[in-house]
Amino acid sequence: MGSKYKKRSATERFYHLMLLPGMAFLFLFHIVPLAGVIIAFQNFKPVKGIFGSQFIGMDNFQRLFYLPDFWQIMENTLLIAAGKIALGMLMAVVFAVLLNECRSTGLKRLVQTSVYLPHFLSWVILAVMFSNLLSYGGVFNRFLGMFGVEPQMFLVSNRWFRSIVILGDVWKEFGYNAVVYVAAMTSIDPGLYEAAKIDGANRWDRIWHITIPSILPTIVLMMTLNMGQIMNAGFEEVFNLYSPLVYETGDIIDTYVYRVGLTNMQYSFGTAVGLFKSVISFILLTVSYKLADKFAGYRIF
Repeated sequence: MGSKYKKRSATERFYHLMLLPGMAFLFLFHIVPLAGVIIAFQNFKPVKGIFGSQFIGMDNFQRLFYLPDFWQIMENTLLIAAGKIALGMLMAVVFAVLLNECRSTGLKRLVQTSVYLPHFLSWVILAVMFSNLLSYGGVFNRFLGMFGVEPQMFLVSNRWFRSIVILGDVWKEFGYNAVVYVAAMTSIDPGLYEAAKIDGANRWDRIWHITIPSILPTIVLMMTLNMGQIMNAGFEEVFNLYSPLVYETGDIIDTYVYRVGLTNMQYSFGTAVGLFKSVISFILLTVSYKLADKFAGYRIF
């Protein structure tokens, strides 16, 4: 008994050692850089460095709230991020359910491979593709012209830009995001479907009363985790698609930090904006976790 316990302890020790590279990466690239947050409270000068720059307290944050564009940027960020989360989760769940109902293994694999592929493409590539498709003389405008619709400048239109950003991200990610729901469905007892079928339940009844309730904890989990991303509207996508003509509806916190903090070299102010965003995300994630625990009885940790 003792030798068996010692052997098990030695095996677990090796598993713990396997965590070290990941913990080292987390510490070096996520924990250590947090020390740079201090420049949000300074009038940071690169020549003087962190220790030589003047400490100005909350002045950068006060300036942030008095900016005329701040609330417009917040609105853009929240609308785009919320649209991506809501529509992205809906499409992922619907796709996973439909894929689960497919009985042809070959067709299922073909569809899975096809919808996973866009996730691995860079937004640099996709931005060029979207620009060509949605340009004034592009394929999409030519298609609309067949029905007598006038050509539109989609990517420079404040009316269309948010919708393009949201739909583009959903198209790119919904297949990959569906993986977790497909995996959750593999744990459903096939006997439940057989019993429901014997009782006269049609396919829609089986989906509504067996499949959806069975993956509901997973949906709650993913919704909780996504709540922490409500302030992340997708810098790479927006940066590659937007232009000054759509700042009104397309400028988000990340692009604003890049433009002000790096391009205009206002490092302290850019850090203050980024820190504000991180604090709000942390609060939202904490609140969503508490709500999931209270109303769904599901705990992550």
